[in-house]
Amino acid sequence: MKSTLLRNFSERNQIAILIDPEKCQSENELIHLIRAINLTKVNYIFVGGSTVTLSEFEFTINVLKQHALAPLVIFPGSAEQLSNKADGILFLSLLSGRNPDYLIGHHIHAAQKIVASGIEVLPTAYLLIDGGVRSSVAYVSQTTPIPREKISIVKNTALAGKLQGKKILFLDAGSGAKHSVSPKIVASLKELEMPIIIGGGISSLQEIEQLHSAGANIVVIGNKIEDDIDFLLDIRNYIEVSAKMD
Repeated sequence: MKSTLLRNFSERNQIAILIDPEKCQSENELIHLIRAINLTKVNYIFVGGSTVTLSEFEFTINVLKQHALAPLVIFPGSAEQLSNKADGILFLSLLSGRNPDYLIGHHIHAAQKIVASGIEVLPTAYLLIDGGVRSSVAYVSQTTPIPREKISIVKNTALAGKLQGKKILFLDAGSGAKHSVSPKIVASLKELEMPIIIGGGISSLQEIEQLHSAGANIVVIGNKIEDDIDFLLDIRNYIEVSAKMD
């Protein structure tokens, strides 16, 4: 079984750009976005969403495969979001909720197709953290995020995921969050010695730097790019400076 992405996820100071296929209706606009992302030399492109249709997903994956330079990682919102054109898939178990469909149900439906696809599978403990607004994923999954001040609950949930055999932690404040996951939460998880991905509500280089400093391996940027594509220039500069410091 492939393990290239899993090894790479353990590296420091990485950035992923999240592309939501539901918002990619124009091929020309998507190609323009991909070319801008290519210039930043980000580490990964995540693709997926909570309410994405199969046609939207396939369209976006096809265009990404033709034009993107970074590895493509599926961030699935359902069992239908799967393609052998991606490099890997975050096999998410929503451990912060108690909805069986998102704990194991979708996984069963997708299992055979994932094996047949041959893409790398990344077993991921997925935790929703309250970001100040009700996110799409919380609504669709009908689950309640963990309050951001309840660090012990976050840590124990992440630990349970590790004991179950999950290889990656993904903490998400949700699309359009008012508050991103705090560096304090990230720092509390470092001792678990698992790659940490943080997403949701991150809109400044200062937040990216603080999360990286606290121990996040990968910071995911989504809505900020949709609202301000020029932020990719700031990300490119940040990556260049970080590379020189390493």
